[in-house]
Amino acid sequence: MPLSLADIKGLFDSYGEVAYSGEPVTQLEHALQSGDFAEKDGASEELIAAAFLHDLGHLLNRQGETPTVRGIDDLHQYFVLPFLRAVMPDAVLEPIKLHVDAKRYLCAVDDAYFGRLSADSVRSLELQGGIFSAEQARKFLGRPFAEDAVRLRRWDDLAKVAGKSTPDLNHYLRIVERVMQRQS
Repeated sequence: MPLSLADIKGLFDSYGEVAYSGEPVTQLEHALQSGDFAEKDGASEELIAAAFLHDLGHLLNRQGETPTVRGIDDLHQYFVLPFLRAVMPDAVLEPIKLHVDAKRYLCAVDDAYFGRLSADSVRSLELQGGIFSAEQARKFLGRPFAEDAVRLRRWDDLAKVAGKSTPDLNHYLRIVERVMQRQS
């Protein structure tokens, strides 16, 4: 069943205050900060929506606080896709789907990247298949929307600042709504 705008708002209203796995922000703060970084970087509305929604799968497939400590990969990047496929274009869906692989890619091509990952991101990296080989990294970069996924990943990594000021939930819901309207 596709998620409506009201459903997305309801998920954030119900579960947005849950801690973002081992980070000093909530799920909602992480989403808002990710969207804010995308917007400030001049991304398209589709990519801003992807940045804002990229971890919505955590709110749909709730595995409790810091599931990586228990060896759980919740596959959030895939879990959300069936709920958004009917209402969002590939320019939103693909960066969401690829943002985990973008972390694996960045670890393979940027020597300093791994050292900047949080403890939870390091744990999840192993659960998600580890660092890409050179061949896997090359193939990843050839996929449609891979560069957008890398941009999203960098915003995702930055979006963990306690108390950071951002536009509110309704601001990003309006962007999501415009993207949905263009898709319909």
